[in-house]
Amino acid sequence: MFTVYGLNGRVYSGPLEGLRALEPVQAVARVRALAPLSSTLETEAQAEAGVLRAEPNPESHLMALGSPEPRPRDALAAYAKAQARVLPDEKRQPLRLVEELMSRSLVTVPAAASVAQGLRLLSQARVGQAPVLNLHGRLVGLLLRGDLLPVPDEVEDAQAWSAWFARPVGDVMWSPVPSAHVDTPLREVAQALLDFRLPGMPVSDEKGELLGFISRSDMLRALTREPPLELWS
Repeated sequence: MFTVYGLNGRVYSGPLEGLRALEPVQAVARVRALAPLSSTLETEAQAEAGVLRAEPNPESHLMALGSPEPRPRDALAAYAKAQARVLPDEKRQPLRLVEELMSRSLVTVPAAASVAQGLRLLSQARVGQAPVLNLHGRLVGLLLRGDLLPVPDEVEDAQAWSAWFARPVGDVMWSPVPSAHVDTPLREVAQALLDFRLPGMPVSDEKGELLGFISRSDMLRALTREPPLELWS
């Protein structure tokens, strides 16, 4: 089960099939897919240089929101290595639902924050994305690190930079944004992240209150964790 929230509240609640057909979410996904490649590459280069880089900290639950994504080949290699050390009589522990893998320690951004404030929050918390909440604590969007820096051609002087960072996060956040429920199957969440090109997804209850966050990093990390785990049996 998925629920979609926007600035005006709940937009949709239902299965993955209905989410795929929802035009407001599809429209946002199409716009994000058409983002200039040069802007994306520059943002990644700045992250590598340490401007917004999320430094790994194994003891922090915030890693799930912002740590660098493991490369698929590295994740598979680590998983194979872990499997080689499994004893024959070791019991498998399949993970099936979002609540078994989601992060509960969260960083959120208020909808009234400016781009500069949102950037500061993500940088201080060392995360790559964060749910955006309204004054009532309800989910209204998702703020991505890559959306906080403008296309270089659009900011030619200091005044333009100041104007950009003074904009509200509502102008650049992903909204409406899909969210998963705690009992949503992990397989469906993985498919939704692929369909909409999202790095992660908020987890909320039926009232729109934020409960956690599930990311691609959470799923890849589960493949390399010991004792051995199976994402899907």
